[in-house]
Amino acid sequence: MAVNVPGLAAVMVFYIVILVIGIWASRKSKKVEKTCAGTKSEVAIVGGRNISVLVGVFTMTATWVGGGYILGTAEAVYSPSQGLIWAMGPPAYLTNFVLGGLFFAKPMRSKRYVTMLDPFQHRYGNMLTATLLLPALMSDILWVACILAALGGTMSVILGLSSALSIVISAGVSITYTFLGGFYSVAYTDIIQLSFIFVSLWLCIPFLLLSPAVADVSHTINLNQTIGTSWVGELKLEDAGKWADEMLLLALGGLAYQALYQRILSAASSAQAQVTCFAAAGSVFIMGIPSVIIGAVASTADWNQTAYGLPPPFERGEAGKILPLALQHLTPTWLSVLGIGSVAAAVMSSMDSVLLSSASMFTQNIYKTTLRKQASERELQWVIRISVLVVGLAGTGLAFGDDSVFGLWLLGFYHKLIPQSWDLLGAFEEKTKGQEEEVPVPLEEKNNILNTKL
Repeated sequence: MAVNVPGLAAVMVFYIVILVIGIWASRKSKKVEKTCAGTKSEVAIVGGRNISVLVGVFTMTATWVGGGYILGTAEAVYSPSQGLIWAMGPPAYLTNFVLGGLFFAKPMRSKRYVTMLDPFQHRYGNMLTATLLLPALMSDILWVACILAALGGTMSVILGLSSALSIVISAGVSITYTFLGGFYSVAYTDIIQLSFIFVSLWLCIPFLLLSPAVADVSHTINLNQTIGTSWVGELKLEDAGKWADEMLLLALGGLAYQALYQRILSAASSAQAQVTCFAAAGSVFIMGIPSVIIGAVASTADWNQTAYGLPPPFERGEAGKILPLALQHLTPTWLSVLGIGSVAAAVMSSMDSVLLSSASMFTQNIYKTTLRKQASERELQWVIRISVLVVGLAGTGLAFGDDSVFGLWLLGFYHKLIPQSWDLLGAFEEKTKGQEEEVPVPLEEKNNILNTKL
C-alpha cells in the first residue's frame, strides 16, 4: 500500500501542535515552581495542587480514553465471539471513577499525599512499598505497549505507514513533552487531545451509518460473518464467571492506578477532587459510544462492496484493526485521516500519563525515601525525567510484539493490584475515623493557589 502523503502531512502537523503545546506548558510549569509553596518535584508530579476542575476532568478522562479503550471497544463489539455485551470498557470505567470519588478522593487529598503508595509507605515501610511498585510498573509498561500497538495498526491501515515507524514517532513526541514539562505538559496537551478525539470520532458516525455498504444496524445481525452472529453478543451461563471477572478487573483495577490518584492529588481541595471524579465518570462513558457504534456498523457491513473485499476482517485475523478499517473503507478519505488523528491523540493522552505515573512513584517512594534521602530537588527532577524515558522505551519495545489491542489492554489490568485498593480503603477508614476535617492549608499556599489558579 502506497503512503497516504496528505494524510501523513496532516498527522505530522497535529503532532507538531501537540509538541508545541507541551513545550509551552513546560515553561508555565517552571513559572509555577517559583511561586508554589510546594517543592519543585511536587509541581512536576501533582501540578502544585492547584489544577482546576475543568482541567482535571479533561486530563482524567483523556488518561482513560486511550488507544486501547477506543480500538479495544470497537474490536469487542465487532468480534462475532464477543459483541456489545463484552465491550465492558465504558461501564467499567464509569464505575471506577464513581468508586474513586466516593471512597478515595477525599481521604487521599485531605492527607496531602503525593502518590498512591504514600499510605503504604507510612504504614508498612519501604520494603513493602518497593514490592508494590513492581506490578504497578509492569502494568504501566503493558499499557504503553497497548496504546502504541493500537496506533501502529491504525496508521499502517489508513496511512500506509510502517507500524514500527508510527510507534517510534508517536512515542518520541509523547516522551519528549512529558520529559520536559511533567504534569503541566500532560494536563494541557490532554485538553487538546480529548477535544480532538470527541469531535473527530463523532463526525465519522453519520458517514458510517449512511454508507451504502452498511446494512441497518438496528437489525443487530452480523451478516458478513460465516457464523451469522449478532453484534449485541450473547452471555452464556458458562461464561458468566469470566464476564464478571473481566468487568470487576476493569472497574476495580483502575483504583490501583497512580494516574487516577495523580489527578485527585492535583486538585485544589478534597471536594474538587470528588467532583472531578464524578464528572469524569460521565465523560469517559460518552467517549466510548462512538467506538461501540463503529464496531456495530463494521459487523453489519457488506465488505464485498468495499475495496477491502472478502473474507471480512475477522476471518483474516484483523479484528483488532476494525476501527481504522471501517474508517478507511466506509468513510471519505478526509474523514479517515481525522480518525487516525483521533487515535493518535488518544495514544498520547494516555501514554504521557502512564509515563509520569511510573516516574512519580519511583522518584517519590523509592529514590527519595530509600536510595537517596538527601537528594536535592534538582536531582529529583532529573530522576523523574530519566524514569519517563526508561518506561517509555520499555513500553515502545513491547508494542512491536502483539496484534490484539484488546488482549494487551486486559493484560495491563491483570497486573494491577486489586486487593491493594481495598487494603488502602481499610487503612483510610482506620486512620480517618473521627478525623473528617481536612489538614489545614498554610496561608502562603492558599495565596499561591489563588495567584496561579488555572
